Amino acid sequence: MTTFYADEVAGLGTIPTTKSNGAVHNARLRRFRATVQFDGQTTTDTIVLARVPAGYAFAYGVTSASATAGASATLAIGITGATGKYRAAAVHTTTAPTLFGLAAAIDDVPLAAEEEIFITIAVAALPTSADFMVVDLYFSGP
Repeated sequence: MTTFYADEVAGLGTIPTTKSNGAVHNARLRRFRATVQFDGQTTTDTIVLARVPAGYAFAYGVTSASATAGASATLAIGITGATGKYRAAAVHTTTAPTLFGLAAAIDDVPLAAEEEIFITIAVAALPTSADFMVVDLYFSGP
């Protein structure tokens, strides 16, 4: 029977063994929380959620809202040059906690430089109400 190793622990199968990257294997999970008030933000607006330091690796994100973001407003979560890096543009029509994370971001190596992560609004404006959305971004860090 052949033993295979996941990419993150491939060094365990070598002689001498090599340590796994501490930012992605046996790492501490850090939460970056952002509460966004629904205030009629338009499609020309962005909403900054966090600045994540270099050395952190994306794990996943969770959104939860007190009301939907409208039937047609789409929200993407990402960075300059890759506005849908962490969550592709889609409507948010639920109040239940919703997990997100694109495989292309989850399998990335730890950040080489600090990233400012933001929401991009498209198609229609967010509602104007007393409601809000909470975005939790989870990164593993050194």
